[in-house]
Formats: sequence, C-alpha cells, structure tokens
Amino acid sequence: MESTSPAVFAEGLRKRYGKRYALDGFDLSVERGTVHGLLGPNGAGKTTSVGILSTLLKADEGRAEVAGFDVVRQTAEVRSSIGLVGQYAAVDEVLSGRQNLVMFGRLHHLSPREAGRRADELLEHFRLDDTGKKPLKAYSGGMRRRLDLAVSMVLAPQVLFLDEPTTGLDPRSRNEVWEAVRGLVGAGTTVLLTTQYLEEADQLAGSISVIDSGRVIAEGTPDELKGRVGGDRIDVVVRRADELAAAAAAMAAIGDGLPETAPDTRRVSVRVEDRSRALSEVVRSLDQAGVDVEDIALRRPTLDEVFLHLTGHTTDSDEQAAASGTREAMAA
Repeated sequence: MESTSPAVFAEGLRKRYGKRYALDGFDLSVERGTVHGLLGPNGAGKTTSVGILSTLLKADEGRAEVAGFDVVRQTAEVRSSIGLVGQYAAVDEVLSGRQNLVMFGRLHHLSPREAGRRADELLEHFRLDDTGKKPLKAYSGGMRRRLDLAVSMVLAPQVLFLDEPTTGLDPRSRNEVWEAVRGLVGAGTTVLLTTQYLEEADQLAGSISVIDSGRVIAEGTPDELKGRVGGDRIDVVVRRADELAAAAAAMAAIGDGLPETAPDTRRVSVRVEDRSRALSEVVRSLDQAGVDVEDIALRRPTLDEVFLHLTGHTTDSDEQAAASGTREAMAA
C-alpha cells in the first residue's frame, strides 16, 4: 500500500442491532498526518464506526482499511498500527502514572527495561514527569486523560482513535488534552477524533465528517461547515424593547438577509459576510439611529445551529438505542 493512500478508509459500512442500523452506508477517508473529526450527536454511529475501524466490532457489510491494512483480513496488522482512547479512562486507579505505563508496555511485550524507558519518555512528552510516581487518585481529570493518551502511544501507533476524549472534563482539562493531541499530530500521528463538540473539532480538526443516523451527511473544514448555516452573525442586545424595530432597520442594510428579533431577550441578530467590515458598520448605523446598545457580539454558528441546519434536530435528540447497543457489543 502506497504511503499516499488514506490512513483510514471506509466504504459502505453497515452495522445493525436488532431493527436499528447503527451504521447505514458509512463512508470515510482520512489523510495521513492529519486530525479528522467525526462529528455527531449521541447514537449517530460515531462509536460504532471506531469499533469497526479498530477491529473491536465487525461490520455486517462494507469494507475498511486502517494504515493500509484490511480490518477483517489483517486484524493483527491493524491492531499493531493503532492506538485507541475511549470515552472513559482505561488506566488503573491504584497504580501510579509510571506504573500504568510500564504495565501497558509489558502487555505489549516490551522488556522490563524497554517498558521503563518508554514510560519515562511518555511521562516527559505529556508533561507528567513530575507526577509519574503519584497514584492516579491524585491526578486531575485532564492529567488522567493525558495519561490515557500516553498509554495509547506506548508503541507509537500510526493512527490514533480518540472517541470523545474530553467528555466530562472542565475547560482547563480539555485544553490540556487538546495541547497533547496537537503534539502527537505534529510528530506525524494521524488522529480520528469523534466528538459532539464543534469547538473541539474546530480547535483540532483540519477536516470534519458530520455523521447522523449512521451515515456521513456533510464533509468539509470547520469553516466550510459553519458557512452552510449562513456564516457569521452579529448579535445586538438593546437596552429597551421599544428600540428593537429601530435596531433591526439599522442592521437590515448591512446584513445578509433579514434580521431576526427576540423581544424576550431584546436581541436582534443578522447574518453577515465580511465580519470585520460588517461589525464596524453595524456599530456606526446603530449610533446614527440613536439606538442604546447594551451588548454587541460577533459570533460563529453553534454546534446546535449546524446540526439543526444539516439534520433538522439538535445534538440533544434522543438516539440512545444504537449507542447503547454499540457499547454493549464492544464490552462483550
């Protein structure tokens, strides 16, 4: 397989649990040395796809290759080429960080000396060297996830699967994980990241596949996907509700489309093309109209807006059945 081939490739994958399809014609292509985001709500098929690509599950139909190896016919080769970080930490709470890394090194058939050397290298790389002897109960959430990443890198895999790696983390811990992922990609690792968070995909992924009901429904860069919702928006909150009409009139000539008003929050919102120019023009127009502004902000579309536009529902939709079936199958 040539090095120019995709690091991850899937075509027509289907996986059914009972009468429900967790994957229903799933296609994917991930370039080597990149971060590719797989973005979707709970139950969309993200975890199922990772399970199949990492050889933990078998597809009912379709084919897939990882690092140039077929996930069905070359299972051993695939497993030796990948790392996997799931939604929940896979490290031992009783052991120290270094002991965890040494243990996984030994499970990967490294000699005691090699396992110890690799553990020290990884602790330093993930900025955990000063905590390597502490038990995991003394680790913060971000430190545990960084240790999880370190465990997945014991054999320096070509491809790393991150299945919602920052779920439940506070913003500081999430940033720590993001920084660690950037370091891995900078060293040449290909990352497939599944997430519900547009911000996370925006921070890390150069390209994104939006998945819903078991199939990819949109692909592109983060900016391209946001553009499908209508680009940037300017939100203005006026001080008095009776100024909403004047604010909307002042913004109508500048925005792309008619402004939207929300009387209960005294908010006027309009889509704009040239964000910098439009913001200055809106400020000037409101001032000339004598509108008393309480707040003004330029923002990108949110995750729910992207999904509402692409799928007709938000990420909070109740699609848990397929996800539950996937988790049970992967745990079996």
